[in-house]
Amino acid sequence: MSVFGRSVWGTRKVLGRDIGEDAAIREGVSDAGRDRFAGATVVLFDFGGTLDSEGVPWKERFHRLFTAEGVTVEAARFDRAFYDADDALVGTVPPTFSYRDTVFAVAEGVARGLDLKDPAVAERVGGAFLDRSLQRLSRLAPLLDKLRRRYRLGIVSNFYGNLATVCRDAGIHDYFSVLVDSAVVGCVKPDPAIFHAALTAVGAEPGEAVFIGDSFRRDVTGAHALGMPCIWLRAPTNAEPVSNGIKPVVVERLDRIEGYLL
Repeated sequence: MSVFGRSVWGTRKVLGRDIGEDAAIREGVSDAGRDRFAGATVVLFDFGGTLDSEGVPWKERFHRLFTAEGVTVEAARFDRAFYDADDALVGTVPPTFSYRDTVFAVAEGVARGLDLKDPAVAERVGGAFLDRSLQRLSRLAPLLDKLRRRYRLGIVSNFYGNLATVCRDAGIHDYFSVLVDSAVVGCVKPDPAIFHAALTAVGAEPGEAVFIGDSFRRDVTGAHALGMPCIWLRAPTNAEPVSNGIKPVVVERLDRIEGYLL
């Protein structure tokens, strides 16, 4: 099972096709977009790629940082190194494993998978990744504070078993009423069961919640299967196709959700 970028079935993101104008409500607040969230009392977020970056998943972020260090390998080789490093942590780390240790473990695992000889490369990559993530999460605090005054907030994440500790380390833990970690509950997105676990914890029905995530396949389709309205944080580099007639609201910056929810 991989947390970021690949599902338990090994299906990766599909790239190369843009979203048609009729497939989703594009960025720019519309009455139709506001209306679909009118009954919401709960807002649920993905973590990696949604809260800690502007729609860019961990694999892509690590790839950029290793490339900046002069590490150039074929995409398939990097993907394998990342997925192996990612898989190695799922369900194997203690709940108290820190955010720093998590990021550095992934960076070091990727470096081993690429047979890099200089350990300083992974140290620099891990440090840069963590610093940027913490800066991003710190900047989100005002938005999360506004949202929690109106909604109960939660996170539903394909993670390693230490999501609560990571959120404490990032200074965002107390904004959320529920944290659902796939390694703890035993199911992963897009399985509707993981979304249902969050709804059960806050005593809400699917139509009373909004899900916000960066992956169409994992986040949007999983939440949609329960009847939960969705906002897709879609980075310009994300060309996942819309499928199955699902029409999420699409934003390219997380702060744009204010126009729909506040």
